Amino acid sequence: MDIEHKRRVRYKGTHPRHFHEKYKEQNPEKYADTIEKVISKGSTPAGMHISIMVQEILDVLNIKPGETGLDATLGYGGHTKAMLEKLEGKGHMWALDVDPIEIVKTKERLKNLGFDEDILSIRRINFANIDEIVNESGKFDFILADLGVSSMQIDTPERGFSYKVDAPLDLRLDPEHGMSAADRLNELSEDDFIGLMIENSDEPYAEQIAAVVTLKKKMGMPVRTTVDLKNAIEEALYRVKSLSDKERKDALKKSCARVFQALRIDVNSEFEVLYDFLEKLPGVLNEGGRVAILTFHSGEDRLVKKAFKSMYREGIYSDISNDVTRPSEDECRRNPRAKSTKLRWAIKS
Repeated sequence: MDIEHKRRVRYKGTHPRHFHEKYKEQNPEKYADTIEKVISKGSTPAGMHISIMVQEILDVLNIKPGETGLDATLGYGGHTKAMLEKLEGKGHMWALDVDPIEIVKTKERLKNLGFDEDILSIRRINFANIDEIVNESGKFDFILADLGVSSMQIDTPERGFSYKVDAPLDLRLDPEHGMSAADRLNELSEDDFIGLMIENSDEPYAEQIAAVVTLKKKMGMPVRTTVDLKNAIEEALYRVKSLSDKERKDALKKSCARVFQALRIDVNSEFEVLYDFLEKLPGVLNEGGRVAILTFHSGEDRLVKKAFKSMYREGIYSDISNDVTRPSEDECRRNPRAKSTKLRWAIKS
């Protein structure tokens, strides 16, 4: 039977602009030179995620061959790969993720690098449920939780994580479960939406943005797409008379990022999930077990800091980080998405 040949997506001009046109970036094994050029310019290749603070994490976890470890947030698998290499073929790694799309790709990618079921077990489980996986895995010597959203999710238009491309406003890490951000937004009252933006992202123009979104809903034009929300935020900022045109342009980018973050945190119950994870964490660590957590905004960091300090005072942890570790200037230059990252660690008594 003849198989129809599919031509790759063509693009205008000399450089691809849209996600689906960037076929070289989405094939890093074949086009390594293209990947390096994109990264060297401070960008993330399409369909790829650049792991943050890898060496700092390895220094904290101090992995030894023969140990059992957990990557609680698998994502693209870069951190998992680095930890597996430290095991030198001895011991075992476990990895969790809720994203049904990326978990399949990452499992195949790591298998092709030689990390199969003999040394790596991947499960589609929310990391809030680490007490369930420990029944199968036993307790861990080291654990990593990277709380950031993967670049693959942000950059894939149909996932609805970015205000830069028009797509359904979804924002779910697991698109097969729960309520989309559009549905959630349109069930919220104006006051609840204000509270959500302030609580989850410290949005300074929360009242103006909520007023515009609520008005659109009353007029029968509810926010359904990423661009709908961006336009509503832009309209709200035009109501702030104290902003100059230049200030308004800058404020639009920052407010869009904060509002999208606030909704993403809400639809994925990220604070509740993190709270459950932190509560259960000591129970799945061996004596002397190490944990490293990467956070990306102040709300997450406050929860981690508070939990570590409280459990240190109770004697549950024998040592914790006194302050956060941040990525180097060189890493932030090569990967601007690393700029807001904070690393904290703890050691089980």
